[in-house]
Amino acid sequence: MTLSRIVMRLARNPGTEFAGGDDHRGYALTAPLTAEGMLDEQAYSKARDACTVRRFAPDEDPIDGRLARKGSRWFFDYDEEDAADDEPVHRLGEHRFAVGEYVTVTDEDGRPLTYKVVEVQPAG
Repeated sequence: MTLSRIVMRLARNPGTEFAGGDDHRGYALTAPLTAEGMLDEQAYSKARDACTVRRFAPDEDPIDGRLARKGSRWFFDYDEEDAADDEPVHRLGEHRFAVGEYVTVTDEDGRPLTYKVVEVQPAG
């Protein structure tokens, strides 16, 4: 099984303070992908501990967490003891992770923000 490093940067989000996007704000994930670029659920179940996320922004220290799943719902989890910090990702299991694709993440304030996949490569 091969893990991929996926980088997503904040895309244009009209009606927010990020109307023009922000290349310095985003996420870096490590996760297994299928040949079609979808999350590989079977490989994930075998490599859960290696599936990580890092949230980065210029006005805060990077925050490390893990890619987590409950039922069909995927989310970013920064503290296993506290469900309040979970960031749901809209239909993450249905997204194709390829450069140019878009993913919606609900931030800590409950706002859905759109991110653009800018990099997908084997994790090293």
